[in-house]
Amino acid sequence: MARKYELKRRAETQAETRRRIVEAAVQLHQEKGPGLTSISDIARLAGVQRNTFYRHFPDEHSLLLACSGHYGHLNPPPDPIGWQSETDPAGRLRLGLGELYSYYERTEEMLTKVVRDAEFHEGVREIQALRSGQLRATAHDTLVEGLPRTARTRAILDLALDFRTWKRLVRFDGLSQKAAVETMVAAVLAQD
Repeated sequence: MARKYELKRRAETQAETRRRIVEAAVQLHQEKGPGLTSISDIARLAGVQRNTFYRHFPDEHSLLLACSGHYGHLNPPPDPIGWQSETDPAGRLRLGLGELYSYYERTEEMLTKVVRDAEFHEGVREIQALRSGQLRATAHDTLVEGLPRTARTRAILDLALDFRTWKRLVRFDGLSQKAAVETMVAAVLAQD
């Protein structure tokens, strides 16, 4: 019986160590960006040695996958499938972009660093494509329904879905969230 208890306790300790490493990495990724965060920084903040870090995360890909999964669990993106209940294409655009832009606002600090680092860091670019690619594809497919099937419409919709478009409209141009949504709805609907 003692052996089972020891194994259970050891597994719990390992899980706790892994959790501390992931939380430390997420914190540093949000502060500095994943492309500028070192293993030493993460190990120091998590209170572990580098060899302990590598036992839990043998490569950068496994760390980035765990961190993005943890962050996504704490900050879930909107579910585009729910937007399908709105049958009017313009109403669906408003609903979808409104929820997406609210998500961008809530996660702006992290998304700013990730988008920046994806420009120069292949691992970050890979994980960003994996994590955000499905959301963008589902959002696009849901919101394009009932709109003209033209290349311009698809291009403007993709522009509307982009985090950098939201940031430009709201942070740089000073539009309210609602005005940013209406601006992009008008742009998408103007394409025929």
